[in-house]
Amino acid sequence: MKPIGPLMWEHRLIEKMVHIFNREIKRISELNKINTIFIESAVDFFRTYADRTHHGKEEDILFRALAKKNLSPEHDRIMKELVDEHIHARKTVGKLFEANTKYFMGDDNSSQEVLRCLKALSDLYPRHIEKEDRHFFFPILDYFTKREQDAMLQEFWDFDRNMIHEKYKILVDQYEREK
Repeated sequence: MKPIGPLMWEHRLIEKMVHIFNREIKRISELNKINTIFIESAVDFFRTYADRTHHGKEEDILFRALAKKNLSPEHDRIMKELVDEHIHARKTVGKLFEANTKYFMGDDNSSQEVLRCLKALSDLYPRHIEKEDRHFFFPILDYFTKREQDAMLQEFWDFDRNMIHEKYKILVDQYEREK
């Protein structure tokens, strides 16, 4: 298996969530009401799965390894664009969290910000995923030997194995600080 395999599998799940976002956007537009529990779950999905797990493997493993290679100007440009898109997604998810919290606390005006963030994410991710799947992942494999690819794949599995421990250690640490 190539190291891009798990990343592309993760894309399929993110695409499903984006599809659900589009359904939710339609529902909000029709009912003018935010399902704050759904938004909270969506924020958790994008923070934990899409960003920390998926983008984490890309940035902390794949892009780190690529940074040591002599990339073509095109691949270097695309990698920088992808990182910028990750940063933009993080900021948008943060705004979504804030708007959802305000709405939950009774600020009905924040519903438009929730809707704007959902639309921004549902617009960003399909283009981002297509760029990775069709224009980046396969060509960059040529920069790595079979041995390097196998080592990267193993590092991906190790990364995933540690994710649940990392998530809940952070949670416990936050509660401990609240003494």
